[in-house]
Amino acid sequence: MRKYFITGLLILVPLAITAWVLNLVISTMDQSLLFVPLRWQPRTLIGFDIPGLGTMLTVVIVFLTGLLTNNLVGNYVVRLWERLLQRIPIVNSLYSSVKQVSDTLFSSSGNAFRKAVLVPYPHRDSWTIAFLTGTPGGDVKNHLVGDYVSVYVPTTPNPTSGFFLMMAKENVVELDMSVDAALKYIVSMGVVAPDYVPGAETAGKP
Repeated sequence: MRKYFITGLLILVPLAITAWVLNLVISTMDQSLLFVPLRWQPRTLIGFDIPGLGTMLTVVIVFLTGLLTNNLVGNYVVRLWERLLQRIPIVNSLYSSVKQVSDTLFSSSGNAFRKAVLVPYPHRDSWTIAFLTGTPGGDVKNHLVGDYVSVYVPTTPNPTSGFFLMMAKENVVELDMSVDAALKYIVSMGVVAPDYVPGAETAGKP
C-alpha cells in the first residue's frame, strides 16, 4: 500500500507542479489582453475567454518590438523614449537600474550567468555551485587586494533568491557544466546530478 502511494506521488507531484507553474505563467501573460479594446476581446466577440490567447499576443508583441528596434527608425524611437524617461527624476533611476540588469542578463554580449562555478561557501570546508556575474567595480575594486570575481550563490530549491559575493579568483573553480544543468542540480537539491565529465579537475581546498 505504502509503495503504491509513493509511486503515485512520484508521478503526480512533478506533473502537478509543472501544471501549476505553466498556469501561473500563462495566466500572467494573458493579462496583456487587458490592453486590447473591450469590443475586440474574446469575451465580447464569442462570449468566453480563450486561455493562452494573451500569451500568444505577448510573444508576438515581444517579437515585433525586437524586430522594429533592430532598424534605424526603431533605434531612433527607443533613444527618444529613453531621453524622455531620463527627464523624470524617480522613473529615471528605476528605469536605468532595471535596464542595466536586463542588458547584462539577456544581452548576447553579456557575461552574467554564462558560467557555473564551484565556490567555498559558507566556509572553506563546504562547497556550493554559483554563477559568475562579472568583476567588482567602482570604489569596491579599490579596497580589494588581488584578483576578484563577482558570483551569485542561489538558494535551494528556489534559485531566484540568493547571495551576491565577491571572492578571490583563486578560490573559484570553473565547472565544465552548462548553466541549465547547474540550475537543475540546485533546484533538485543535488538529486538530479549532471553527467560525469571524465578527466575534469576536482576541487581541493583553497
